[in-house]
Amino acid sequence: MEQFVVSAIKYRPLSFASVVGQSTIGATLKNAIQRGHLSHAYLFCGPRGVGKTTCARIFAKTINCLNPGADMEACGECESCRSFSEGRSYCIHELDAASNNSVDDIRTLVEQVRVPPQIGKYSVYIIDEVHMLSAAAFNAFLKTLEEPPSYAIFILATTEKHKIIPTILSRCQIYDFNRITIGDIVSHLKDIAQKEGVTCESDALNIIARKADGAMRDALSIFDRVVSFCGNNVTYSAVIEDLNVLDYEYYFRLTDALMTHNYVESYMIFDEVLKKGFDAQHFVSGLNSHFRDLLVCKDVRTISLLEVGQVIAERYKQQSAACLVDFLYEALNIVNKCEMEYKLSGNPRLLVELTLLNLSYIGTEKKNESSEQNVEAKPATNTEQIVVQKKPETAAIPEAPKGISLKNMLSDVKKENKAPEIVKTAELAQEKSFTEDELVAEWKNFAEQIKAQLPRLSSRLLERSPKLVSEQLVQYPVISESYKEQMEKRSTDLINHLKKTLSPSITVEWIVQGENVENEGKTRLYTQQDKINYIRSANNVIDEIIKDLDLDYR
Repeated sequence: MEQFVVSAIKYRPLSFASVVGQSTIGATLKNAIQRGHLSHAYLFCGPRGVGKTTCARIFAKTINCLNPGADMEACGECESCRSFSEGRSYCIHELDAASNNSVDDIRTLVEQVRVPPQIGKYSVYIIDEVHMLSAAAFNAFLKTLEEPPSYAIFILATTEKHKIIPTILSRCQIYDFNRITIGDIVSHLKDIAQKEGVTCESDALNIIARKADGAMRDALSIFDRVVSFCGNNVTYSAVIEDLNVLDYEYYFRLTDALMTHNYVESYMIFDEVLKKGFDAQHFVSGLNSHFRDLLVCKDVRTISLLEVGQVIAERYKQQSAACLVDFLYEALNIVNKCEMEYKLSGNPRLLVELTLLNLSYIGTEKKNESSEQNVEAKPATNTEQIVVQKKPETAAIPEAPKGISLKNMLSDVKKENKAPEIVKTAELAQEKSFTEDELVAEWKNFAEQIKAQLPRLSSRLLERSPKLVSEQLVQYPVISESYKEQMEKRSTDLINHLKKTLSPSITVEWIVQGENVENEGKTRLYTQQDKINYIRSANNVIDEIIKDLDLDYR
């Protein structure tokens, strides 16, 4: 039986060109080799499985190659290349800092640096997981790292650059490796599958790539596992079953239920997900990503941000076309809030169910308001009369008492501030003069007519009497500029009433005269001290009581 070699080792890159997703770093290193601008220390940092150690080995192999190509790739045939490939090279040394992190280990390395290379120009020392070195080991390594022999080159690799002391960082050329994109991973897996004679669905490879989270080594390990489960025919359904991945279909079904305000169906889908063993927090996170993917499908410029297979992408485009941007925006806010509060919740399932309930009622409030407006709107039948509320002819069935709602209170205020629905007259009064008494009478008549609909506006109109300044000019005093602005906005129907009953040329002017208008000469008491002084001035006995009892009234 032939021995199995895992894909991560079998297909490990042997040249800069074969390293996936790090073309910029490969080009920089090759240019440095070609020009002879080699540093004595390099730091390769980035996430796991993105090619840091692989690039370090390729770099070490290339600078010692006796016959490098025109593109600065190792020939693979010279003695130096063969010894490296066979694992017997004395020019390239690898050290695992996770298990060799003491001062003694670094001292041994320093002693080894003194030995020149036997074949090739350079002795290359690759130290993996260098952040695991102790503080004392770092300090012991500083001098050698700063001034090594001319033939010594150090390549340090780490996943946690922030743990390396600044004195080490300042002595190295730093290369930051990127996460490998889903597209690059899928493309590389297709090539490997073709070489291995394995048939793979595009969506299945996409799931593997997403599960790898930007690490090619993880993607190859998952690929081997899936092939062991599926055989030579890797399908999407088999991959999600083997990897225990939540199927996209759940989110598509859930979104359809939420858009039709069917919270019962959304509850049943969530329960089905839990019964299959998936974590509720994982479900919420996936739902958040699903709404995000639907949002990026709304515009052709952002659709490239969608990292899914071709078949799934078509489903996203179809469902995105049926979703409003307002729905997706509000849904993202609701789900994101649930995701943040999940760990703090004492009943996570209830939290998710409440989130689904809120999602299912997105947009219903606007529909209710629209239907109420349609019911309230009635065609005008008499253009010469003001529309007022009629008393019901039959006794209405008493409604159950409702709780106090801030939303309803604000709605009532808005309705009260809204101008009354008064039909404009079709025939204006004849041009004529009128007395101030007639003006006051019609003014009060209008205020009484709107009292049932707009009691607050009615009371303001009845606070004082209007003044007839000239033949057609009426002035009414208010206490502030804000009152003036409000009355100007809400006086259209009043002016129409006066034009109909008195004169079509009449105009109303709102005059700001300060607070003394409202108080009619009375002093307003604002502070506690003002109130005490007023009481003392009104009753002399108060001073004697304060003095006898030694009271502090301030």
